[in-house]
Amino acid sequence: MGFLTDDELDALIPAEMLPHTTPIPTQIISSDEYIPAPQSAQQQEVEARLLAMSDELGKRQGLSRRDFFQSAAGMAAAFVAMNDTFGAVFDVSRAEAATPAMAQERADALKDQFIMDMHTHFLRDDTRIQTFMRQREAVGKAGWNPELIGKPQTLDDLKWNNYFKEIFLDSDTKVALISSAPSDIPQDWFLTNEMTIAARDRVNKEAGSKRMYAHAIFTPGQPDWLQALEHALAMQPDSIKGYTIGDNTNKHISKYPWRMDDEAVAYKAYALCVKHGIKNVCVHKGLFPASVEKQFPHLLDYCDVRDVGKAAKDWPQLNFVIYHSAYRHAGGGNAAGGWAEFEQTGRVSWVSDLAEIPAKYGVTNVYGDVGQLFAQSVVAEPRLGAALMGILVKGLGADHVCWGTDAIWTGSPQWQIEALRRLEIPEDMQRKHGFQPLGGPTGPVKTAIFGGNNMRLYGLQKRTDRGDRFAGMKAAYLENGAARSNLRYGYARKPEGWTG
Repeated sequence: MGFLTDDELDALIPAEMLPHTTPIPTQIISSDEYIPAPQSAQQQEVEARLLAMSDELGKRQGLSRRDFFQSAAGMAAAFVAMNDTFGAVFDVSRAEAATPAMAQERADALKDQFIMDMHTHFLRDDTRIQTFMRQREAVGKAGWNPELIGKPQTLDDLKWNNYFKEIFLDSDTKVALISSAPSDIPQDWFLTNEMTIAARDRVNKEAGSKRMYAHAIFTPGQPDWLQALEHALAMQPDSIKGYTIGDNTNKHISKYPWRMDDEAVAYKAYALCVKHGIKNVCVHKGLFPASVEKQFPHLLDYCDVRDVGKAAKDWPQLNFVIYHSAYRHAGGGNAAGGWAEFEQTGRVSWVSDLAEIPAKYGVTNVYGDVGQLFAQSVVAEPRLGAALMGILVKGLGADHVCWGTDAIWTGSPQWQIEALRRLEIPEDMQRKHGFQPLGGPTGPVKTAIFGGNNMRLYGLQKRTDRGDRFAGMKAAYLENGAARSNLRYGYARKPEGWTG
């Protein structure tokens, strides 16, 4: 199936079994498609600083370590630890971490911010990806989560109920798009198009407002793919999404990679979009580091962005949203490689190439989705995270960078929201590379990225989240004592000396 072997899995543990549920990840988490990078020395330092602060400040505040990590002050402490380790990149003070009222006041002031996350996932009920279920069984057997002890696990535990809690209750996300991933093996699709669109319709009916959007996945080259796309478009998705790599889940058998500028194949999909009134074509790019290239060298030409410019120029009536902004170094690579490349060249593969397309081709219809670019950089090399945002804003424009988190694989997206709210490009980097400041959490740049750009792309004229059923559920949740789990879903390297 293209997943990790038993030997590879033996070097990993389910992320839910990590000994510390910190507010932000302190090591890289992966799905079972690739080996996550080991925890770096700096990430170990962040974790140690954060644990020390939780013991000191949590005790002073009368909170257990777990309760402190679930609080606004605990979230602030995480970014203090990041600054102490990497240098000042995040707007935070130790006073905020030490003063719960100050931290909560800031959180309350921002909780109504409009966040439109157009890159989220959950799994279908009959998925063959059983490792997620086995993870939870292992967590119960180890005694890490009392709720899982002796409880037979089903894939429902990582389906809609948990997705709803992580996205709509434990984060400030107001609107989300549910996406999927295709495979040459039908059963290995995360969700079928029918499932995705049915989930959207059910959610919006339950909410009483437009809270969810949905992709239709298209698979150029697969047998009968045009008929399948025509069928999906008849169900009125909000946009379409494709993977030029073909089968990303089972790369070793990927039979149908394709190029965005293939006039004989991909352009047929674009014509159908125009026919059905679909304007947004989302495409997975990047996440193909050198380690993966060595395994699948024949797929490299399909994973970069050399095919984006011509397609955008030939189809000005469409918007092309490049998922993960084509960031290469995740998915089996590491942020250290991305940072080393940027320090040496001032560029990051293939984000810089994407950012140069508007000027090179004279187009205004190319957008960058943040996706794993942000999640996999900002906690491992925050200056790289700042550089990536600077590259995108400088090249594409702040009005062409779109918020997406790839949750729930990385847990509740709240830590990513907080990271961008607090992130600023260091002044030395601004001067050297011509980057503009990102500004405050509610300034024009971050407001556009968090929601404004996606609103414009999807024709949302005004906010739809105020006063609906979900808003009432969120208010009751907060009033009764919210409990963000800080769990992540996937695999992590075993900590040194692990005996669990």
